[in-house]
Amino acid sequence: MWRFMLALARVVVFPLCRLRVSGDIPAELRRGPLILAANHISPFDPIVMTAACHKARIAPRIMATGGLFDAPIAGPAMRKAGHIRVSRGSAQVADALPEAVSALKDGALVLVYPEGRIGLDPWMWPERGKAGVARMAAMSGAPVLPVAQWGTHAVLPYTTPKHLLRSLLRAMLRRPVVHVRFGDPVDLTSLSGTAGAQAMKGTRLIMDGIHDTLVPLREGELETPRFVDTTRTIDMARVRPRR
Repeated sequence: MWRFMLALARVVVFPLCRLRVSGDIPAELRRGPLILAANHISPFDPIVMTAACHKARIAPRIMATGGLFDAPIAGPAMRKAGHIRVSRGSAQVADALPEAVSALKDGALVLVYPEGRIGLDPWMWPERGKAGVARMAAMSGAPVLPVAQWGTHAVLPYTTPKHLLRSLLRAMLRRPVVHVRFGDPVDLTSLSGTAGAQAMKGTRLIMDGIHDTLVPLREGELETPRFVDTTRTIDMARVRPRR
């Protein structure tokens, strides 16, 4: 079912945007375990990432917000495909980490958004990440590969599903270019200190890796995006220093 959904995502994405996938995943990492850590800028991101993974010939398990698992159609499909529920704001949120670690130890590829939400950086750069990805890497021994995406905010804005039909029609008329780029593995071997300190340092390295992977996709718009999503709110609390 999951491989069918991967192929279906390509069909869904085609009329809405022009998908460009770049970078590569080393052959030795394709066999797993592997953590794919991606930035998050739009509600359209999971669909684009699914299509990009199909194009890259990989089938990762996705760590996704619990709301998707409760949806009438998407929920059963997510559960059947073996994805991992992250019930943010509930007592069950801690269950996601051991489930992801178990999947990685079984050789799975796991896709996760380290920011934990759609980023609200005013310039749309990655925010400070959550420490869970670094902890997953430490507990499972899995390498981390940063993934950057850009342009999805021109398809579905931050406030989706509000005005969903209008957004879809506009995307079909414009078919904006959407980029997904697989970067270079993050080196976490030199971390030292307590487990907490290593998680903090590892998180910074992972977010730096995502940032560096995103830079080539934003040529000519490093400060202000060409397409500005006016529905986005701004939150300076989690803005991270840019190199």
